[in-house]
Amino acid sequence: MTPAEPRKRVPRLLNPASGYLTGYTYTLNPYTGCSFGCSYCYVRRMPIAMFRNEEWGEWVDPKSFDGEDFRKEWGKALKKGPVTVFMSSATDPYQPAEYAAERTRAVLEVMAEQPPAFVLVQTRSPLVVRDMELLARLGSRVRVSMTIETDLEDIRKQLTPKAPPLASRWRAIRELREYGIPVQAAVSPLLPCSEHFTAKLAEAVERVVVDDFFRGDGSKGKRSAQLGMREQYRNLGLEELYDEQTADRFTGELSMLMKPGTVYFGHEGFMP
Repeated sequence: MTPAEPRKRVPRLLNPASGYLTGYTYTLNPYTGCSFGCSYCYVRRMPIAMFRNEEWGEWVDPKSFDGEDFRKEWGKALKKGPVTVFMSSATDPYQPAEYAAERTRAVLEVMAEQPPAFVLVQTRSPLVVRDMELLARLGSRVRVSMTIETDLEDIRKQLTPKAPPLASRWRAIRELREYGIPVQAAVSPLLPCSEHFTAKLAEAVERVVVDDFFRGDGSKGKRSAQLGMREQYRNLGLEELYDEQTADRFTGELSMLMKPGTVYFGHEGFMP
């Protein structure tokens, strides 16, 4: 009788948070790569994207997952002290691959068994509503941050053509709120929009975070410049909007429509 081969250990999913996400204990990315492939995504300028011989947005790899291993990893993290998780910093946890792979759902199931102090689920996908029952089990320890960078569908199609339509995101926000799940709109980065966008946000959500290309790409605007965002605005005939003051004016207008302490700019709005 031959002895059983030792079970291979799955690489860890929890990574210590740093840089822009200082304030969290861990980041968690259920996938490598992102099929949404947004033109402005700062991950395009990171090694994970630059050293792969495929265009960002054309590939995605579900990370290896073993429930037993992750429960051990999660339990060890909880024993060290309060756990706060940003999910996800370099991918979308609810991109199309999640329909079949269900990596995000599997992670949330473990979290629901032993809740963290806080987890932020950053997405632009309406698929998040599939897991409302799981998210609700986390109560006030979770916040879904739904990216809505503009209210103009033609701008969405120009700059983020593979991302979900805006109408489906507004609908997801409404369903999450009706289910009692904390949710915010992430206007991150702010894209060209209509004069009615602030009013739409004030009506749809109780909390908003705004960011731009100059203070939110993790490199003081250098990554956005390398991605040619000014040129893209110029091609749209909107170069005058490619300026820090655009987001500052927008944030000021939004603050006048919403309750004090519910409109944030940049880093603070993503913190636990």
